[in-house]
Amino acid sequence: MATVENHLIELLPRDDRRRLLALCEPIQLVLAEVLCEPGEPTRHVYFPIEGFISLVARTDSHPGLEVGMVGREGMLGAHLALDVVTAPLHALVQGPGAAWRMTTADFRRELARSSALRRSLNRYIYVLMSQLAASAACLRFHLIGPRLARWLLMSQDRAHSDSFRVTHEFLALMLGVRRVGITTAASALQRSGLIEYHRGDLTVLDRSGLESMACGCYAADRKAYAELLP
Repeated sequence: MATVENHLIELLPRDDRRRLLALCEPIQLVLAEVLCEPGEPTRHVYFPIEGFISLVARTDSHPGLEVGMVGREGMLGAHLALDVVTAPLHALVQGPGAAWRMTTADFRRELARSSALRRSLNRYIYVLMSQLAASAACLRFHLIGPRLARWLLMSQDRAHSDSFRVTHEFLALMLGVRRVGITTAASALQRSGLIEYHRGDLTVLDRSGLESMACGCYAADRKAYAELLP
């Protein structure tokens, strides 16, 4: 990994960035790998470069619901900036790819040393809070079709590709709906020429059309990030 390509790290002043990267190790995020569980101690933080991670809330015996997503715009483990070691959510690799990994101990020491890192993390936590709140409102008030369009755009942004793999079963889990609802919504998007989907391989054909179909939560997410972490 010759280049950083994680936005939070790139925002740091040169000396802070160099010091942090010296404490990181390059890894590959593996599809469906569980990186942390709620209530468990956080052992590592992750700065995705190519891969991306689903943040899943679980309750009782239900399999869970995606409430956030982390790609190279952010990091997994931001709660450490609040001096809390236990993870709040189930974190699952949704898109495989390269990432930087750092031990919790090293990260906390660097956080205490770098005021620039603390400022960026405080702003990023605000963005995550907005994303979590938007996900709750989106689940309650928006239809499956616009929610699916939003999810596909968020995934495309972090996959950095028009094509990626995703199954109806996984989409149903992430959006908290029945598989038949996903099938109906995805078929409508495909008939409209916005996506192409076959046996788990999905391609976004019309990005602007998909944006027009998505609920307003997608644009709000992007606006919050652009304003706070330009």
